[in-house]
Amino acid sequence: MTIRTVVWGENIHEQTNAVVRGIYPDGMHSTIAAALNAGDGIEATTATLQEPEHGLSVERLAGTDVLVWWGHKDHGAVADEVVERVARRVFEGMGLIVLHSGHFSKPFKRLMGTPCALKWREAGERERIWTVNPGHPIAAGLPESFVLENEEMYGEFFSVPEPLETVFISWFAGGEVFRSGLTWRRGAGNIFYFRPGHETYPTYQDANVQTVIRNAVKWAYNPMPAHIGVHDAPNVPVEQALEPITERGPKLHQSGEEGYK
Repeated sequence: MTIRTVVWGENIHEQTNAVVRGIYPDGMHSTIAAALNAGDGIEATTATLQEPEHGLSVERLAGTDVLVWWGHKDHGAVADEVVERVARRVFEGMGLIVLHSGHFSKPFKRLMGTPCALKWREAGERERIWTVNPGHPIAAGLPESFVLENEEMYGEFFSVPEPLETVFISWFAGGEVFRSGLTWRRGAGNIFYFRPGHETYPTYQDANVQTVIRNAVKWAYNPMPAHIGVHDAPNVPVEQALEPITERGPKLHQSGEEGYK
């Protein structure tokens, strides 16, 4: 079994900011993909905002088991057609891992249906990430807590839907806390949000962070065939009812006619 994974990167700051370029000369997306490819069972490729269709054509997504998303500076540049394409694949069973400032990305907000807002501070603070669900597959091989010496602070309230599971909680030197590892399911697709990853710090070179993302990809993978029927809303004729029934009363639609959507 190989999990076909696409790591999507906005790829703007790597081109325009010397600090970011110095840390990630080949882009954050390439660093994340290399970490995923270093383990067993994952085949990671990359896509960026600048590519045609942002590298996420219908065909590319159809062959993607898990999509990893990082964006920050220009969420609005992502075409709505591609956003709907991503959401459709998640409903069908593709896993989605959203990293750091991807909380404001169009696909994440589309799937959450909420503002996805939070408090933040860019001060290079120490972040301690606590594993609060040690039995969860995403936490496999991780210590009780681990530290990132420099990170951007994210603080509560995080306006997302109540998660299925909380795997990590972060504490920052300034005193704030944040639910930094959360899971949801939308349709047949598993979604995981992981907080760390500000571009001016080498967060994605950290071994524990790489372990989290690798575990998350394996957790999010759905081995079942794409559940394309999730989009259907068929009008079932009376004669196809599982039990015999007699049609009675007025109706808006004729047999087999599509309903209102």
